[in-house]
Amino acid sequence: MIRVEIISNQSVEDDIMELIEQEIPDLQYTKLSGIMGSGEHSKKFGNTVWSELNFCLFAYTTEENARKMKAIIHAIKEKFPNEGISIFFTQGIDL
Repeated sequence: MIRVEIISNQSVEDDIMELIEQEIPDLQYTKLSGIMGSGEHSKKFGNTVWSELNFCLFAYTTEENARKMKAIIHAIKEKFPNEGISIFFTQGIDL
């Protein structure tokens, strides 16, 4: 089991979700919208100075689905090179 976490600008949320639902229709996930934060290149606070916000999606899934999600994010980054889009993976352990 792998935990996949995507943190991205809300401006590309629909594009990411459309591809995920198309490529992995049975994926179970949690999505949080309106996330504030400060990244390497910009701040997202939803106010008059830093007006944008992020969203976060996380899922516990198979290695195959994690690889598909990585490919999806790679494609979105190519399409929108100036948007903040990150993906992280954590390998689960069997207890």
